Amino acid sequence: MDAEEDSFIALPPAAGLRDGCAEGTPERVRREIERCQELCSALERDHAELQTAREAVERRTGELRKQGELLHKNLKQQMSLSRDEERSRQEGILLAKEENNKLRQEKQVLEKKLEEVRKRVTWEDLVTMLPALPEKKMVFKGLVTNKEDMNKLMLTPLIRYPLLGGSALITFEKAEVAQRITEMKEHMVELSCGEELEELDRCRVRVQAAPVDILLPSVLEIGLTRSSRSILVSDLPSLGIPEEALLDKLELFFSKTKNGGGEVESREFLDDSGQVVLTFAQDGVAEPLIARGHIQVLIGKGRYKLKISPCVSGDITKLQLQPCRCPRTVLLSGIPDVLGEEPMRDTLEIHFQKASRGGGEVDALAYVPAGRWGVAVFTEDAG
Repeated sequence: MDAEEDSFIALPPAAGLRDGCAEGTPERVRREIERCQELCSALERDHAELQTAREAVERRTGELRKQGELLHKNLKQQMSLSRDEERSRQEGILLAKEENNKLRQEKQVLEKKLEEVRKRVTWEDLVTMLPALPEKKMVFKGLVTNKEDMNKLMLTPLIRYPLLGGSALITFEKAEVAQRITEMKEHMVELSCGEELEELDRCRVRVQAAPVDILLPSVLEIGLTRSSRSILVSDLPSLGIPEEALLDKLELFFSKTKNGGGEVESREFLDDSGQVVLTFAQDGVAEPLIARGHIQVLIGKGRYKLKISPCVSGDITKLQLQPCRCPRTVLLSGIPDVLGEEPMRDTLEIHFQKASRGGGEVDALAYVPAGRWGVAVFTEDAG
């Protein structure tokens, strides 16, 4: 060790010793003692330095041991976390596989249902029928033509057709005019409103013409269900009182047992027919009233004979649609918002009435300005 070699001082032997003489003068003895003292001091310094170095090594060893223990502890924690993460990952993979199998089974069920629906209505019809499907009101006419048609109903559709802004529906008196306008596809409409102007003063707009296709029911099956607690009250008088007041009077009358009624659970006024549906809280109340057919009801200061009928609800169990093109109606689109609603309607009607433009007599015209929307109602063509 270099430090140990440097800490020792090699002192030259005494002259008397070198010469082999055992005798020494006091001066030699004193020098020898000083030399030994210096040697002892050097040894003490070396001992102190070695002690300091030993303590430093021990401290460093302790620090390294603590660091090693900490690293070992961290390594064990990391290994434990890795095992937990691996276990969680495996569990997640297992759950994902189970969810995937579940979704696959649901997909198979939905595909089977979709295939059943496609047998009745094609996917294209399903998408296009939504805006044109009759919302609620349908008119049924029980017109009996012969014995074979005794159980048939005449269905008159009431089709609502959405009309976007910047478009118009124009109906001509003759179908060939509408066909001619549709085949031309694009039309230049002058905005002069029929006035004779110079060529440079004329303003024109370009509009597109397209046929109007709607979906009409071809097959309709309705399942009827007769309610055991409800009655249909008709032949109501026109008393000029609010509907709620009339419902209160009917509920008060039919809630009394002496009138053959019972506790009324709900009441509903049918706006489209002017009739009232009363639902009782218990069974056995509606049937005797229906069997009577008619009943005298005191409303206000008068007595009125009302008709009591069974309440039948219907659900559509089968509906098939077929596309139908309106032969006399044309859809005009791309109309810019450059004139007021009334002037633009007049301008379009004037333009498409001109035979020189391929037009003819206009039966009806509905225009919706840009930024707004409307609903056109199609009914059965009486002509």
